[in-house]
Amino acid sequence: MECLAEMLRAPLTDRRPRKRQRLGWDVGPEIHQVPIGLCGQEVANVLAAVTLGLSSGGIVSSQEAQEIRRFASPPLREDDKDGHYVFAVGDNLTSRYRINAKMGEGTFGQVLECWDRERKEMVAIKIIRGIKKYRDAAMIEIGMLEQLGKYEKSRSRFRPVHQRRDPITNGCPSPVQLSTTYDQQDQTYVVSTRHYRAPEVILGLGWSYPCDIWSVGCILVELCTGEALFQTHENLEHLAMMERVFGPLPYHMLKRADRHSEKYIRKGRLNWPEGCASRDSMKAVMKLPRLQNLVMQNVDHSGGEFIDLLQGLLRYDPASRLTAQEALRHPFLREQTERR
Repeated sequence: MECLAEMLRAPLTDRRPRKRQRLGWDVGPEIHQVPIGLCGQEVANVLAAVTLGLSSGGIVSSQEAQEIRRFASPPLREDDKDGHYVFAVGDNLTSRYRINAKMGEGTFGQVLECWDRERKEMVAIKIIRGIKKYRDAAMIEIGMLEQLGKYEKSRSRFRPVHQRRDPITNGCPSPVQLSTTYDQQDQTYVVSTRHYRAPEVILGLGWSYPCDIWSVGCILVELCTGEALFQTHENLEHLAMMERVFGPLPYHMLKRADRHSEKYIRKGRLNWPEGCASRDSMKAVMKLPRLQNLVMQNVDHSGGEFIDLLQGLLRYDPASRLTAQEALRHPFLREQTERR
């Protein structure tokens, strides 16, 4: 490679307009000048060294070169066919975060376990799929987390970049998986992670706070059994699973389904099993027990009160579903609090 005779002495800054201010978690120091007479790779090394604070004179030692390689960004790779970020364990996600493992994958993206060099701890980083509707939803989530941070600085561990362990990882769902949006937000897009999605969301009936109550109910079942209640990625199958566990969907909800969901309904009822996509799909639905049986297989005490709480949280009609305040006053939760 031909050596560069001279480099621009002006600061190397990105002059493109930005819609959002860069997040402060991974902004390196400003680079004011690059020495003259360096070849291509040497230029890259010096830029990396200055960014990492390893050298101020433009001379990179062998030890510093090792540090550069250690903190270097991963090679440029295309997203996979579904828009997921392609990575390798051991890659540096940035100069601050090193990828340790994949923790899980969901509708909106994937979660990576990373070593945070600055805080000296493992963190979970959610990486959104490279699809516009998911990026837009992620920006809403970031904005909400920033708002929460303003009011909960002393207690909240939520941060736009790395939250505590995500639900997909170790069966311990967090509020981030629920509907992070604002009251005035346009409701034309789908909310909630698939496994925790309420029937009114799937049917396109509009949604509000009760859809998060449904999600909480699904999460409680998951904590009880160790597995997601509805392990599916297809709408008709998902609705059929609901009917298998809770009984038939109400007619008044089915008849109001939007144009995207009306294909799942025939003659006022769910088009199942006629609309079943495959034998495997049929088996996945048929293997699910009723809610009461599912709980009693995994609970040795207080099963009745727990089932009653779940039945309140997982009512089909969002208007009759328990509110958060009502759920907190339920005997099952009061009893658990008193035991502590």
